[in-house]
Amino acid sequence: MPTALVTGAAGFIGSSLSETLLERGYRVRGADNITTGHRSNLQSLEDRDEFEFYEVDIRDEPAMNDLAEGVDYVFHQAAVPSVPRSVDDPITTTDANCTGTATVLDAARRANVDTVVVASSSSVYGSSTGLPKVESMTPNPESPYALSKYYTEKLAIQFSDLYDIDTVALRYFNVFGPGQDPNGEYAAVIPKFIQLMTDGNCPVIYGDGEQSRDFTFIDNVVEANIQAAEGSATGVAVNIGCGGQVTVNELVDHINSILDTEIDPAYDDPRPGDVRHSHADLELAREEIEYEPKVDFQEGLERTVRYFENI
Repeated sequence: MPTALVTGAAGFIGSSLSETLLERGYRVRGADNITTGHRSNLQSLEDRDEFEFYEVDIRDEPAMNDLAEGVDYVFHQAAVPSVPRSVDDPITTTDANCTGTATVLDAARRANVDTVVVASSSSVYGSSTGLPKVESMTPNPESPYALSKYYTEKLAIQFSDLYDIDTVALRYFNVFGPGQDPNGEYAAVIPKFIQLMTDGNCPVIYGDGEQSRDFTFIDNVVEANIQAAEGSATGVAVNIGCGGQVTVNELVDHINSILDTEIDPAYDDPRPGDVRHSHADLELAREEIEYEPKVDFQEGLERTVRYFENI
């Protein structure tokens, strides 16, 4: 039975990944400082004999060294998320995401972990005009968050060059799905819009709404992590998306259609650091980790809306 360490286990992606790993016969150690994650995400995990949770900060070097001992795979999902949050507070984002990543990677190296999969972000591309985004493009991170994610993936790749450890960085494209937090100033757009519109309120779009995103359902991201860990790829960063584009205006239309409502959005000024368009090329991910999205945007959105309707 393989053992996995999941950092950020109380977060949306980390808890979803932990659940699937347990279903597939893994032992899972979850680590989280419960700063941006939620204990409620752990409720379905903590009664499982194969799951152990540790409330620790990933910058705690002795704690991470202990947690990495006897682990086969590390899934490094912990981070302070959100572009706007990083613009408001660049110090916290940089410290947690950069120092934290270095601490996790070094603990994995010392413990002779087989593979570390780190979470990067499509934000590393910035607002370069070429579409779709291909990994060979020159990165242009335009926010402290994006820069911290670029550091995360570059350090992981460097570790595969310097040490006897396999690493893969996954550039997530706008992950969404059931269980994602809709609340707070920095909530992701899909859960926030769904909750507002389910309650009959209008969502606020920053800018003209013609900015587009490659929204990616959570199941695809979880599968990509496991395939990256169990496969032979190393020292590479790959896109993880659905390979499509949906504007924010179209997102509102889709949610209206599923809810059978006619709610018009309100518009506000664009936010600094937000990129204009995002669209993933998936060829390298197919080659390196045999990635193929299993759930498309429409099906994923319908599942997510139904989830929020029933909670």
